[in-house]
Amino acid sequence: MNIEQLRQYCLKKKGTTEAFPFDNDALVFKVLGKMFVLTSLAKWERGEASINLKADPDYALELRAAYDGIRPGFHMSKKHWNTIYLNEGDFSPNFIFKLIDHSYDMVVKGMTKKMKENLL
Repeated sequence: MNIEQLRQYCLKKKGTTEAFPFDNDALVFKVLGKMFVLTSLAKWERGEASINLKADPDYALELRAAYDGIRPGFHMSKKHWNTIYLNEGDFSPNFIFKLIDHSYDMVVKGMTKKMKENLL
């Protein structure tokens, strides 16, 4: 997987925008203004790609136990976010896309009814 594949996949999701809200390195994908993916462009360029994704707390723990390359979210809520270190595991693009879907769904799940209606 490369950064452009990640970007294209995220932008296909309804209500998704991309931004650099923190600096010129931290690329964030949001659904209706709520973050569901955070990644560092510099790390991709250095071959150290990682992605921060939201997860159900129990699922987050399951993933951490099953994969060495998945750890508590770096600079994020450790309960709700995981960091996936792409070069530390044999992660297929489809697996990463599944985790992105879960992150997106978790963010949408926490939205108000009115916000969810905007995604229809």
